[in-house]
Amino acid sequence: MRQALIVLACGGLLLLAAFTSQAGDSPLKYPKTKRVNQVDEYHGAKVADPYRWLEADVRESKEVAAWVEAENKVTNAYLDAIPERDLIKKRLTELWNFERFSLPSRKSGLFFFQRNDGLQNQSVLYVSDSLKAKPRVLLDPNKWSKDGTVSLTGTAVSPEAKYLAYGKSEGGSDWHTWHILDVGTGKELSDKISWVKFSNIAWTKDAKGFFYTRYPEPEKGAKYQGLAFNASLYYHRVGTPQSDDVLVYKRPDQKEWGFSGQVSDDGRYLVVSAWKGTDHRNPVFYRDLQEKSTDLVNLIEGFDNKYDFVGNDGPVFFFVTDLEAPMGRLIAIDTRKPARKEWKEIIPTSKNALQGVNLVGNQFIASYLKDARSETRIFDLKGKLVREVALPGIGTTTGFGGERDDTETFYSYSSFAVPPSIYRYDLTTGKSELWKAPKVGFSPDDYETRQIFYASKDGTKIPMFITAKKGIKLDGSNPTLLYGYGGFNISITPGFKISAVDWMEMGGIYAVANIRGGGEYGQDWHKSAIKLNRPKCYEDFIAAAEWLIGQKYTRPDKLAIQGRSNGGLLVGAVMCKRPDLFGACLPGVGVMDMLRFHKFTAGRYWVDDYGSADDAKEFSVLRSYSPYHNLKKGTKYPATLCVTADHDDRVVPSHTFKFISELQYCQGGSAPVLARIDTKAGHGAGRSTAQVIDEVTDEWAFLVKNLKMTVK
Repeated sequence: MRQALIVLACGGLLLLAAFTSQAGDSPLKYPKTKRVNQVDEYHGAKVADPYRWLEADVRESKEVAAWVEAENKVTNAYLDAIPERDLIKKRLTELWNFERFSLPSRKSGLFFFQRNDGLQNQSVLYVSDSLKAKPRVLLDPNKWSKDGTVSLTGTAVSPEAKYLAYGKSEGGSDWHTWHILDVGTGKELSDKISWVKFSNIAWTKDAKGFFYTRYPEPEKGAKYQGLAFNASLYYHRVGTPQSDDVLVYKRPDQKEWGFSGQVSDDGRYLVVSAWKGTDHRNPVFYRDLQEKSTDLVNLIEGFDNKYDFVGNDGPVFFFVTDLEAPMGRLIAIDTRKPARKEWKEIIPTSKNALQGVNLVGNQFIASYLKDARSETRIFDLKGKLVREVALPGIGTTTGFGGERDDTETFYSYSSFAVPPSIYRYDLTTGKSELWKAPKVGFSPDDYETRQIFYASKDGTKIPMFITAKKGIKLDGSNPTLLYGYGGFNISITPGFKISAVDWMEMGGIYAVANIRGGGEYGQDWHKSAIKLNRPKCYEDFIAAAEWLIGQKYTRPDKLAIQGRSNGGLLVGAVMCKRPDLFGACLPGVGVMDMLRFHKFTAGRYWVDDYGSADDAKEFSVLRSYSPYHNLKKGTKYPATLCVTADHDDRVVPSHTFKFISELQYCQGGSAPVLARIDTKAGHGAGRSTAQVIDEVTDEWAFLVKNLKMTVK
């Protein structure tokens, strides 16, 4: 047994932390986290916030940095003492070590794709003259930092494939810096575009420059926690400093608006969508780049429905919309006759949710979800069905991108136990040809996925995927991991996770509940669990757990739940409501303080789904499930490992800091409640392979110990 006493004094705060690390089950001693007398009043109700001081940026506050160090020492000591941890990491590393590719994209006869040899921290970007030719390295992000924490966040190839614009992020931050590379020589230009987030790059047809969105430079100390307002659309000309960029559009009267610019395939039009949150509804503006006027024309006003630009036939624009079609449809708007009565329907709505449409090879490739699994259909330009794309089974497809004159496209297919295989699809014949299939260190045929439908509290039928080794016995003894998200119109489909394979190899069942709030059944499914109806998604998730227990897949002490971001909120909310129902909880980078989330970074966007404590009715609902505010002193909570990162500027880590502090204060049982706080990492995107493997290792080791699993 190791025992240590740490005394950390900084900034007037005395933080004492005593911890024990051993293989047995001696009670943990958590850091003595300071509680302050902070009380806020909301609509006449007084609400305590005893850990307000933990909202300070860990980069700026020595007190918070000391607290993070103390928490991590307790957590690391606990995890290091789990005998199975090394074995878990060894197997995870073996599974992760397989060659994998991104979807190739074709531009002017060149093919661009990313490849990872297996354990590289970041994937490498290649270019080749053909898919059979030997590729050359264009960008290797592994050379950007020793620890692999600087990542490639996006790429945009110019017409004629002359230039490559690419984004960099440090430590997983949402702030990206864009650079330009000469594709032919591989040399980097001097261009540097800063203060960019949530933006695409749209090259002009002449490849002389591109459109992008940026924010004003943040005030000192506000880079990672401050709210981002006053986005503006700019044009950058290659070879010039950012200070010379031309302002294209801004709305100082609408500081919450953001913008996304696209250039049509024919190069003639700039199409601009405005957004002000996570809601998909948006107005649309455009500009004819052949005309001298630089003013944008208002084509679609207001934030009443979503309009995703697909492409154009000259002045006729195509949009995917939910106007009078919650499941989605494709329409055409002639900019010469823009009145709504003149709009034409090309692909009508169907019983399946339309996720998106690409205009490739003079055909519309429409991607649908049928009960949360992928379907793809090909239509001609008049909306006539040409064919359906035959898929290998229940799974998820991505891709089908390209340009108007392409005769081929590429897509990826995967499922829970089937790693992504990449196919070339011939748009003329409708035949798929396998391009890359990874060679993995397990047999996918050993596993099976089934989809069931269970009833939620109000009787609504909810789909759930259950994957496990074939022949598993339903005797209630199986360790089971239930995963969920349920928000922002995001659909959780049967995608491949190496971590899930490792979990199932250890004898676990992996279940995914497609709860309301997501986009599995279109906008109605999404909107049925937002704002005042938000608790429905938590009822759905609890009902999934009860179904798994009732059907003898597992029992409460063998059931774990997991979710990230909005899914972290999901886990936090349901463990507060039903602590008796779970044996372990893994909330990752979760939104845990529902009364103050909108005061930090991207949090203000989430008001579309959550509502705001500034509204009296919404405050009442938010308070009823806010994880931080619903912990009760003396309650026996299940074993909990909260995961966050000190550089997360999407869901700031103070959400987890405050929640775990209150959880440790309230815990009335003996189960461990810990925080794993990563350093030099953000919300999730861009993490190195080593960071991901380490995190999953710790999570699985935590579950093995607390669900009392046997690992061989």
